[in-house]
Amino acid sequence: MENKEKTNFIRNIIDEHNRTGRFDGKVHTRFPPEPNGYLHIGHAKSICLNFGIAEDYDGLCNLRFDDTNPAKEEEEFVHSIQKDIKWLGYDWEDRLYFASDYFPQMYEFAKELIRSGKAYVDSQSPAEIRENRGTVKESGKPSPYRNRSAEENLNLLERMKNGEFEEGEHVLRAKIDMSSPNMLMRDPLMYRIKKKAHHRTENEWNIYPMYDFAHCLEDSLEGITHSLCSIEFENNRPLYDWFLENLNIHHPQQIEFARLNLNYTVMSKRLLSRLIAENIVSGWDDPRLPTISGLRRRGYTPESIRNFCEKIGLAKRESIVDMALLEHTIREDLNKRANRVMGVLRPLKVIIDNFPEEEVDDLEAINNPEDETAGKRTIPFTKEIYIERTDFMENPPKKFFRLAPGREVRLRYAYFMKCEKVIKDKITGEIKELHCTIDPPSRGGRSPDGRKVKATLHWVSARFAIDTEIRLYENLFEVPNPAAEEDITDSINPNSLKILKNCKLELCTKNLPVQTKVQFERLGYFCKDDDSTAEHPVFNRTVTLRDVWKKIQKRNKK
Repeated sequence: MENKEKTNFIRNIIDEHNRTGRFDGKVHTRFPPEPNGYLHIGHAKSICLNFGIAEDYDGLCNLRFDDTNPAKEEEEFVHSIQKDIKWLGYDWEDRLYFASDYFPQMYEFAKELIRSGKAYVDSQSPAEIRENRGTVKESGKPSPYRNRSAEENLNLLERMKNGEFEEGEHVLRAKIDMSSPNMLMRDPLMYRIKKKAHHRTENEWNIYPMYDFAHCLEDSLEGITHSLCSIEFENNRPLYDWFLENLNIHHPQQIEFARLNLNYTVMSKRLLSRLIAENIVSGWDDPRLPTISGLRRRGYTPESIRNFCEKIGLAKRESIVDMALLEHTIREDLNKRANRVMGVLRPLKVIIDNFPEEEVDDLEAINNPEDETAGKRTIPFTKEIYIERTDFMENPPKKFFRLAPGREVRLRYAYFMKCEKVIKDKITGEIKELHCTIDPPSRGGRSPDGRKVKATLHWVSARFAIDTEIRLYENLFEVPNPAAEEDITDSINPNSLKILKNCKLELCTKNLPVQTKVQFERLGYFCKDDDSTAEHPVFNRTVTLRDVWKKIQKRNKK
């Protein structure tokens, strides 16, 4: 079927294939991660594309692990990838495959190419192979082993498989063209010896297929129609086609799209692994990382990530997406779904001198002005409350409109309050507490006589406050493109994580499940962290309320 509501160059190609009947009207895609790390936001783009295309065309999408390198692959990564895809809202149903499922068939395909004179075992050293490959300007030199007989090649390949040789002694290469301008076509490697236990096949194999040989065969064997991959594989497409054509098997169409690059972070699994290995971050799910598990832990929702992938669209040329757009999508989403609560991150005690000692005034507050079904809650007001320390200045500058000696402000949902006295530590001079009075007729935050105040402060009752730990996250890197730096660790942001202890939250947050998202009024969106316990709740700041992306858009329109 043709989907007229959405259009891009990939859909145009599929629509043309459906018109001409190339794949009999079928659309079958796949998401093929390597299980050598956790997925990141760039993979989310591919997930949304592959599963989304299949859904829109009433087709199918497989999940297939390209597990052809046992040196870097682990079961942990297999499980995390499945969890992330499910969390994003996609289901591969019964179509879960592994490249290792096809190892026997791939081996037979390799022997078939040897018999037809299109593959050979090369006994040059890795250094010799690199040297004889040539350059962009100079043709490569044929291997002295290029014309071995099929019988000798088959024998050597069998012995390689059986473990008779050490790593690097022999490789299997396709016999294509050592003078090709596309260097990937200069007799590319098909198999190399690796004496590593595989996470699924254990020690059954001593040779493993190279990605370029394996990937097209996996697509073919699974009946994939459209093999959607990132733009760095554009030069690999002739090789993809060559293997399928010379084996005369089902031939999917490879289509490349620009991968997602996000500023102020890194997307390379190698660099992400380094950050973890050097304890710069706490693990693959550290909320400062662009991994899906890190974003989930920070408080991102699957809907926000899917919306982000839709907003950035598809292109053939690579570009860098501003982190501000990703943050904008989570603000849009959480603004609709996150209940509001009040929290004080840097508490300053306030004593209300004209409020009775034991009295509790139950005030009414709106849970979410964007969601009428969210209802209302009760907030207890008591003689002692906490306000944000940064909301008070003893000697304020002209443009500081919050609380100061002799000044009146509004307490959210509560009363007009005036500062009467400042109590300081006699030794350090630090402000310990404030003594204030409220105007009882202003209950609910209403002006009793039409007078105005210039600031409304959030607050929490001292008697009913919940002590919590708050983790404030910022970009992990201080520069837009850390991967371009000589050493990425030189651009680490020292303020990427600030941990605040003994913060005060409303009583209603006490029993929230982990992963609950809330908006701390005036402060931002926060998510209850997986580390939380009943005695020690922890909240991660997902994003502040300040929407940089909207300002960027306004500036661009001007």
